[in-house]
Amino acid sequence: MYKIMLADDEGIVIDSLKFIIEKEFGSKCEIRTAKTGRQVIELAEEFLPDIAFMDIQMPGINGIEAMREIRKTNSHVVFIVMTAYDKFDYAKEAISLGVLDYLNKPVSKDAILDILSKAMNIIDGERTKRSDDLKVKEKLETVVPIIENGLIQDLLFKEFFKEDIDNYKSLLGIEAEYGYMACMVFGRELVGNYMTSAVAASIQAQTAYREIHTITEDYIKGIMGAVMSNKIPILIPSDSPTLSYNDRNDMVQNARALCRKLADRFDMDFRVGFGSVKPLDKMAESYQEANTILVQTTNHVAHIDDMPMTVQYEENYPKDLENRLFAEIELGNTKEAVTLAQAFFDWMLDNYANDNDSVRLKALEFVLWAEHVAYEKAGRLYEFKSRANYLSELMSLADFTSMKSWFIEKIQNAAASVSSRQEKQSMSAVNKAKQYIDENYMKELTLDDVSRVVNISSYYFSKLFKEETGENFIDYLTKLRIDSAKELLKNTNKSMKEISAEVGYSDPNYFSRNFKKYTGKTPTEYAKNEP
Repeated sequence: MYKIMLADDEGIVIDSLKFIIEKEFGSKCEIRTAKTGRQVIELAEEFLPDIAFMDIQMPGINGIEAMREIRKTNSHVVFIVMTAYDKFDYAKEAISLGVLDYLNKPVSKDAILDILSKAMNIIDGERTKRSDDLKVKEKLETVVPIIENGLIQDLLFKEFFKEDIDNYKSLLGIEAEYGYMACMVFGRELVGNYMTSAVAASIQAQTAYREIHTITEDYIKGIMGAVMSNKIPILIPSDSPTLSYNDRNDMVQNARALCRKLADRFDMDFRVGFGSVKPLDKMAESYQEANTILVQTTNHVAHIDDMPMTVQYEENYPKDLENRLFAEIELGNTKEAVTLAQAFFDWMLDNYANDNDSVRLKALEFVLWAEHVAYEKAGRLYEFKSRANYLSELMSLADFTSMKSWFIEKIQNAAASVSSRQEKQSMSAVNKAKQYIDENYMKELTLDDVSRVVNISSYYFSKLFKEETGENFIDYLTKLRIDSAKELLKNTNKSMKEISAEVGYSDPNYFSRNFKKYTGKTPTEYAKNEP
């Protein structure tokens, strides 16, 4: 359906246009008419035409002024100007208003139908574009929450690679390197710090999640995860590693208003806890803080920085540097761990060069904790007296240069032991797999069979085998079988069927094709030509 407005002060022109359009397009068009500039503007506001045939010279407000007014409220209308006056200035101004064409009266029937078809095509194109845009928006309404929840799940459960987080941030337009977590908890009633009827509240929240999400966006500008039990995690990105007093105060006040709004709307009790600002890969810790502060208080809204429940550090202490150092040790990244250890020792020298004992104690503390991490991650044998000489060694070091060397060496060894253990575990599994393949290649052997022997999932084993050997499982197995077949072809008089069976192929034809693929010759050709 096309809504068409005819604006002309001559009744015969309007009647002619209407007759031509209705005869050609019939019920596809709804036609309304006006004879003065004022009537045209008022009709356009009420009718909202798709296409408007406009006469320039009309009583009162002329066509150009009328089009200018109509354009203010209807950006999609297609104007077609018809006039008996051949005035260039009018034409130029009409074109500036987005007029499709400028026709001089009298206009033939074919010209009218031709320009009207062009206008209809434009309207169809815009409608299709609007429809496509709505479909995209509708899909985004479905996809974006999935992406948001994926980011939060990865951050909270630490099941991610840095590349994954970077991809999530790119998709969601997040540029911040820091953030903090909020934990929204709900139940039928708050008794002390405990929410009653958590299961029923969780079911209700699942059903009303979209509305809860929409209301929350007005108060907390963050990324909401899915309902987990009777909780919803919310990630709030931050450009700064700290939250100012004013920002924290505003956030708490907004959260209080949010809790009241949600409680009134859903007849449930809502509470919100906030963790502290941390690097994005530490959001699990921030979320734990948000949960902890809710358990420790009876407030509807609580922020960890208002009621510190964790260790506090002096203002210039490089907590972020410390966290990064032990994260690299835990991953077995020796080079990165050494670099960060050097930076931390340099910070101690810059701030406490006159306090040898404190520097020694901190160095010893870090070394002992680094080795604790190494014991856990590397599966090292713990011996009670293995570090008996550490204290005497440190006390005998008279200058900071030797202390730093001792400190760096111990940190490096701890990270290296984690890395070595990871490599040994990988190599041990691959070597065990290769031994099993070497002893059983003549049997029917699959990737699942071998991965089960080394007790590693087939997917991970396949990747591990390729990384350690440079070739995939099937290529290694095939090469082993073909090499064995070569020896049998050269040194025995066994039949092709016997040889194929002996090297693990139940189908001689398949064996022959594989043999040629890897050697360039058929088994028969190889037996004849090889000495």
